[in-house]
Amino acid sequence: MKKSKTISLYKWLTIILLFLAFSHVYLNYNKIPRSHYHGDKVITGKVIKCVAKDDYYQITILGKEKVLVNYNQNFTCKLGIKVRAYGKLQTPSSNTIFHLFNYQRYLLSEKIIYTFNADKIKVITNKVNYLYAFKNKLKSYINTYKTKDYLNAFILGDSKNIDEEVMNSYQINGLSHLLAVSGMHITILATIILFILNKISKKEKRNYFILILCLIFYMFLTSFTPSVVRAGLMFIILTIKKVFNLKISSLWIFFDILAGYLLYNPYMIYHLGFVYSFTITFYLILFNQLIMRSKGYFKKTLMISFIAFFASTPITINNFFSINLLSILLNSIFVPLVSLVIYPISLLTLLFKPLDIFLQRLLLLMENLSLMFSHLNTSIILKHMNLLVFISYYLLITYALFKLLKKQKRGLILLLITLFIHTNINYFDDTSSMTMIDVGQGDSLLLKLDHNRGNILIDTGGRPAFDGKKPYDLATNKIIPYLKSEGIKKLDYLILTHGDFDHAGMSLNLLKNFKIDKVLFNSHNDNQLEKSIIKYLKNHHQNYAHIKNKQVKVGDIYLNFLNDQKKTNENENSLVIYTNIKNNSLLLMGDAGEKREKYLLNKYKLPKIDILKVGHHGSNTASSTAFINKIKPKYALISVGKNNVYGHPHQKTLKTLKASKILRTDLYGSIKIEMHKQKRKIKVCH
Repeated sequence: MKKSKTISLYKWLTIILLFLAFSHVYLNYNKIPRSHYHGDKVITGKVIKCVAKDDYYQITILGKEKVLVNYNQNFTCKLGIKVRAYGKLQTPSSNTIFHLFNYQRYLLSEKIIYTFNADKIKVITNKVNYLYAFKNKLKSYINTYKTKDYLNAFILGDSKNIDEEVMNSYQINGLSHLLAVSGMHITILATIILFILNKISKKEKRNYFILILCLIFYMFLTSFTPSVVRAGLMFIILTIKKVFNLKISSLWIFFDILAGYLLYNPYMIYHLGFVYSFTITFYLILFNQLIMRSKGYFKKTLMISFIAFFASTPITINNFFSINLLSILLNSIFVPLVSLVIYPISLLTLLFKPLDIFLQRLLLLMENLSLMFSHLNTSIILKHMNLLVFISYYLLITYALFKLLKKQKRGLILLLITLFIHTNINYFDDTSSMTMIDVGQGDSLLLKLDHNRGNILIDTGGRPAFDGKKPYDLATNKIIPYLKSEGIKKLDYLILTHGDFDHAGMSLNLLKNFKIDKVLFNSHNDNQLEKSIIKYLKNHHQNYAHIKNKQVKVGDIYLNFLNDQKKTNENENSLVIYTNIKNNSLLLMGDAGEKREKYLLNKYKLPKIDILKVGHHGSNTASSTAFINKIKPKYALISVGKNNVYGHPHQKTLKTLKASKILRTDLYGSIKIEMHKQKRKIKVCH
């Protein structure tokens, strides 16, 4: 009776903790916490994490608080050493393209408020405590292996050095979780440790106590990543429950860990690993009966994959904008492969280095299988959801799984119908829109027509690289994810206004990774970049054309190409496009300058313009007073990089446009204008 009252009190305390935790999240949502640093130019602290990038280091220093230091000089990075960094504090960038990864929020989930650009780092002391000394030696030892990238992932929870193409294939196939140290890895590791301890000594309680210490130490080795902490604490508390014969369910223990985590750091809701780990674990605990009802290891694995897939689906949709229809089956293949074979052999390889070659071949097999399945194109694109739809999805998923407990499939059928409608939702959308995508110093503009009648991308942006390095891949990192987040499965047209790299530089990357029906070029001399794009199109038998007709129909709108003069200057050859969408007149100037504006004024009776895409990033060579006074734009959109070296937009241009509502990507991020017949709505990503 006394124990029953104790358990009841425990549950009430858990409910209170959960209430406090979610209140803490609500009160801190969208707030930046106060920092102990205020414009400091020198920071001192202990190195607790170090990641080597292609040409710089990212070093996490713990001083008054955690700071992420960027340093582009040679540095022998040892964990636990004390350093002093000289430089400048920076506020991390948030996302400037709708729905995409928010770096600032991610760092907040790591309890990092500022980044720090260091000009110099001075080591104050090389002495480290025994914990960091062990971790340094373990990392150095692992890095002597051929399979070091995977050993770092499986043992230390660091998968950053695994080949990017392979990692993308894991993500496409829904297998990324296999590389994150989680419940499966903790269970295997704990089982091995406990087996060894029981062979050494029969004192059960002491063995469990040593096991708990080992798991806490392992959390430290993996830098206390959320999935490891969640799995480790669950195992530790369940062990304590077993030793003391406590009648507390796993679900209540799970709630305690969740509440504790959010009270410690309310910004953990921004950490994708945290969200995946806790959401999937919650559903696996809640619907454990479905798993237990399955007979045999492989049927149980299939059911776990089934529950995990649907539990993670809304999160996957809102972060990656697609799901792989083979994911459940693939997990049923890869989970046993990793949990029964690869992970145990990885642990053995640490002890017996000759196994490194055998492990390498197994990993190569896994990589090739993942790459093969990722090329099957079994993923469906799903548009980003608002909070109400997101919650509704989870209500439907929960309903479907409860019905499955009763051996009824109608909830599952309803869920599948919902996914089918979702992947075709653009056919039901009566909104047309124009989005100026923030690509830095360049141009990329999306026209999306209602009821999926047409999707047109005008220019791709492009950031040139120097010193022989590859340019940043805006296409696969920014543009394609944004297209998917809008539920766009293909582009009807890619229009390249001209061949400058900041307008067409990402064309090849886009063509290789996204479906495009036709590419349109201007009608004049092709430069080297345009010739390379045309060569690719010919080799892959893809449609393209140079603009000869002055008009192209897409859905129920016409794109009118106004610039038909041939000039030697690439900017002056830029396509100029006029169109009208739902009674909104649009004039898109590319990089055309004052000479082209004068030509347009002389040749056409230009109407007043609702939305002007300002020419040449707002430079003083475009947007002449005569031109602007004639078209009188209500909105002037300028695509321009923050703190760019060209000084765009020019003050003269801004003064000329003062009667218009000026929207700039360097100030507002991406700019989206939703158009209806009676109204328009402007959204900015800031």
